[in-house]
Amino acid sequence: MTMGPPFSRTPPPARASRAPARLAHASLALAALLALGACTALAPNQKFDAPTSAQFLEPPPGWMAAAPADTLTRGPWWTLFDDPVLTQLAPQVAVSNQNVAAAAAAVEESWATVREQRAAFFPTLSADVGVTRSGVGGRSSSSSASTSSGGSTGNRFSAGLSASWEPDLWGRIANTVSAAKASAQASEADLANATLSAQATFVTDYLSVREADAEIVTLKTTITGYQRALTITQNRYNAAIAPKSDVLQAQTTLANAQADLASLQQQRAQFFHAMAVLAGQPPATFTLPSGDWNSTTVPAIPVGLPSDLLQRRPDIASAERHVEAANANIGVARAAYFPSLTLSGSAGQGASRLGDLFNASSFAWSLGASLAETIFDGGARTARVEEAQAAWKQSVAQYRQTVLTAFSSVEDQLSAAASLEQQQALRKEASQAADQTEQIMQNQYRQGLVAYTDVVTAQASALSARRALMQVTLSRQTAALQMISALGGGWSTQELATR
Repeated sequence: MTMGPPFSRTPPPARASRAPARLAHASLALAALLALGACTALAPNQKFDAPTSAQFLEPPPGWMAAAPADTLTRGPWWTLFDDPVLTQLAPQVAVSNQNVAAAAAAVEESWATVREQRAAFFPTLSADVGVTRSGVGGRSSSSSASTSSGGSTGNRFSAGLSASWEPDLWGRIANTVSAAKASAQASEADLANATLSAQATFVTDYLSVREADAEIVTLKTTITGYQRALTITQNRYNAAIAPKSDVLQAQTTLANAQADLASLQQQRAQFFHAMAVLAGQPPATFTLPSGDWNSTTVPAIPVGLPSDLLQRRPDIASAERHVEAANANIGVARAAYFPSLTLSGSAGQGASRLGDLFNASSFAWSLGASLAETIFDGGARTARVEEAQAAWKQSVAQYRQTVLTAFSSVEDQLSAAASLEQQQALRKEASQAADQTEQIMQNQYRQGLVAYTDVVTAQASALSARRALMQVTLSRQTAALQMISALGGGWSTQELATR
């Protein structure tokens, strides 16, 4: 006896002609439901704003308000420091930094999630092929495996296709895709933020290395002078012109300068090691010989940049995309209030002999539709909607806080840039005066007009003033770098010309 697949039947030949009419009626009903779903938008069209400011507290002359430009290309902003070695090294961060690589993988993962969610728009089709052997009855008294006492044994072969589809009547799938897409865009912004942060840290460490190189050169030159001063003092002591205390003071001054040099070399090594890690290399394989510091180049901030570039900050972009995702999730939660429709169908062949598997008489099919609606859930759906709405409010607050932080960062760097420029001019003046004082004291000491303590004091002041000048110059460059970071990246002359 031939048995069909479970939950299926072979239609009688006389009634087969009714199937197209039934399918037509079902298609019309489905089209009506789809049209109703297409008119239903369960994700709210909520608008939100962010704190804005018509102007900054301390803008340079000529700054003006402008429209947001978060898609503006950032470009190799480190070239603003006009350092060929930095220009060569900085691109390695975007390629080899492991935090950046992890963020890039997160972007790939998030877009794969978008494709996964988008697949729910389409039916699911599956195929199966099977064979079973079964038997009933008593134990066999014969050596033949196909005979038994009061029983039978047989094979069953089957092959079929099945499909199921849940139409997106209430926009649940569409909102899920929208949320996933917004999250993927937020991941892209996070990648841009991770790249910018790593590059800014790398450039900061590079500038610190170069400033350390300049200080090391200054200290070595100073130590040479201190050694010469110690020799002169020792000769004066040997000639009974100067007391022993002068020699001891000269030795102390020299030893302190040498200790400062050793400490500075250690700091330089630490900055170098940090650069190697940011470039994705072990320090042993990373190379950065001592070199000249381009201390005269401090990137100037062109007119109009804050209002043009503040909205380019990737953290602001990421926060805005999270708001969009949270809004779409409200639509997903609201869709649970409405019934879900599932369409299914199957077609297959079944036979007890493999040769009969594809005969017309062994064909069976089935079509079905189910409509499911939750009648009572104890308020779970309402709670999920309220949870999604609260998450949206939270994301809006976080977005606004991110914008406020961006304004604060720009204001900080504007204030720092103005202050450090004044400090640099004053430190330069102080250093020049201290150098002259040191030279005068040394000449007067040789003439026996002043005590050696006056020379030591002048030497310490001169060295301190030189190092302070280099440090404030580094601070100016670092402040400019932080301004670039606060504005979301650099700028170019060609870029500004199109604004």
